[in-house]
Amino acid sequence: MPHRPFLLGVLSLVLSLMCFAVLDTTNKYLMSGVPLLMVMWFRYAAHSTLSASFLLPRRGRALFRTTRLRLQTLRGLLLLSSSTLAFLSLQRMPVAEFAAIGMLTPLLVMVLSHFFLKEKVTLFRNVCVVLGLIGALIIVRPGGNLKGFDALFPLTMSVSNALYQVLTSYLSRTEDPMTLHLFTGWVGFLVCSLVVPWAWDVNLSTTLWLLMCLSGLTGTLGHYLLIVGFSKAPANRLAPYLYLQLVFSWFTGWVVFGYNPQGLELVGIALIGISGIAAAWRGSSKPPLVHNTLT
Repeated sequence: MPHRPFLLGVLSLVLSLMCFAVLDTTNKYLMSGVPLLMVMWFRYAAHSTLSASFLLPRRGRALFRTTRLRLQTLRGLLLLSSSTLAFLSLQRMPVAEFAAIGMLTPLLVMVLSHFFLKEKVTLFRNVCVVLGLIGALIIVRPGGNLKGFDALFPLTMSVSNALYQVLTSYLSRTEDPMTLHLFTGWVGFLVCSLVVPWAWDVNLSTTLWLLMCLSGLTGTLGHYLLIVGFSKAPANRLAPYLYLQLVFSWFTGWVVFGYNPQGLELVGIALIGISGIAAAWRGSSKPPLVHNTLT
């Protein structure tokens, strides 16, 4: 079946977005009672430990074999940067609004994948992404839930995250996906380990410790599925599906915090959903595009 790799890529991406929605909501709850640096360290410690314990017995030293060590390190640092900005954003805004500003990432991925990965971006998909962006801007309009420079953190995060996703797509052409997955966790873990001793707090409830375990598990699984998704389909064709994270984040935020967008926020969500579905429907009628080399 010619479309099977593309469909597998979409499914992997959608499942990863569900994991990230749970991750964001869990982390927002955790930061009400746990130091930010400690939450970040535990999330990366779980990622690196789970990845190594599962993969090393099966792959051995070959798991560390890479010809792109510098790019692997850069990719890990980009994710760490995105994670730090995400934590700072979640401290200041509801999960749904945070996810809405994060929807700038698909537009940036489309642009970057065209210039750096030489992937074709059709006019129809560009229109769909722009409409989705308009929906996100409606949600973060002045007079909404954001105040002052709060939008600066997730806006910067979107740039870092877009670079991370494009680099993931590029490296997945030649690198083992499991090697990518391992480096993702260990780079962040090593950097966080340098600073976490100054923020450590042992006086935490059992519930908070369990929630930090959940954060690590969903983060690890989400990034593994993200790597699989981008290894199966071009970045520009997967980009419209990233809008689904707004829906997932709204749902988890409603379940945990009881927050329900009203009025224009719902208009923005609807516009994002419609544009994403339209782009996905139009794109599924064509065979996946072939990656071109970056030279």
